[in-house]
Amino acid sequence: MISKSERETIEYAASYAKTLSPGDVVLLSGEMGAGKTVFVKGLAKGLGIEDEITSPTYAYMNDYGGVLYHYDCYRLKNGAQAEALGLCDYFYAGGVCVIEWSENIADVLPENCKRVAILKRGECEREILLG
Repeated sequence: MISKSERETIEYAASYAKTLSPGDVVLLSGEMGAGKTVFVKGLAKGLGIEDEITSPTYAYMNDYGGVLYHYDCYRLKNGAQAEALGLCDYFYAGGVCVIEWSENIADVLPENCKRVAILKRGECEREILLG
């Protein structure tokens, strides 16, 4: 899918959210500024969440009512750190987990994670790949 605006990314992600089930873990990849948090805003919209969605860079994880857990693992070095912070417990808490920078905790991720890659193709254009 090619998105030409933030609005299109949000709408696409809201649609994608309808395919998710409680307990799903989505690994979200893309370079800094690619639009990962924008995509999560769309997921939240599709899951019926009305809260403001912000990047959890310094909190590691934001909990949106037990429906959506939004992780940012950029500052983690390994899965042991995620476990020590209790982040792995949420994989089995019944909400949808969306993890940015998941490669940093790859050794503790559950099996059968879904994958979404966001690639910058221009100032406002993004290519969104599902896998």
